Amino acid sequence: MGKTVSVHSFRGGTGKSNITANLATYCAMQGAKVGVIDTDIQSPGVHVIFGLGNKKLKNTLNDFLFKKCDIDSVAVDVTKNLKIKGDGKLYVFPAALDANEITKVLREGYEVTNMSEGFSEIMGSKSLDYLFIDTHPGLNEETFLSIALSDILLVILRPDEQDYLGTAVTLEISKKFEIPKIFLIMNKLLPKYKINEVTSKLTKTFHVPVAGIIYFSEEFADAASKDVFIVNNPEHAFSKIISEVYGHLIED
Repeated sequence: MGKTVSVHSFRGGTGKSNITANLATYCAMQGAKVGVIDTDIQSPGVHVIFGLGNKKLKNTLNDFLFKKCDIDSVAVDVTKNLKIKGDGKLYVFPAALDANEITKVLREGYEVTNMSEGFSEIMGSKSLDYLFIDTHPGLNEETFLSIALSDILLVILRPDEQDYLGTAVTLEISKKFEIPKIFLIMNKLLPKYKINEVTSKLTKTFHVPVAGIIYFSEEFADAASKDVFIVNNPEHAFSKIISEVYGHLIED
């Protein structure tokens, strides 16, 4: 039975989409069949990291939500592009990075239940081991749906007071949905801080296990979301943390 993994942050700019893309890719490299769906309809972009930013997309998640196509026709197989070998597969379900489409969503909205139906169809039709949901930052109806349907919730935060306060609210609400697994990932930590001390602080503050702590990296920042970082940088410290997070995902 496949698992749904929601990746969420209370605020934008946490590196959520990059972490989602890299973690999903790592899972596929381990032989899993993986899907990544961009539910950040208002400000989509995870597909850009997979090299689809300048490509004309036949269909997008927006088309599915407005019942112009089925969810399968939104899938883009990026397995070969990512040099994934063996049994691993990776499908991206992009949202439209188009001003008119974004305006339409903001103006008209969409039936949220269509999204949940799409999740179920994706899991079945592609026989996925993992479906990663890149959520919209903050808390709204769509976010609640994604979180509620999750088997695993990864909450991303930075060492920032606003992130701490927002994460506390996010976790308080998330725990009401009785999600089987919830983990924290801290991103963009300055090198002067020690991981064990930060881990202890996070655990005591939020009472949730920490799956990984990622130091700020100039190499990663220079990559500027142009590609999936771990593909060409498998020995980098960031890539090692991604592998540790994967270890938490597969724990019984």
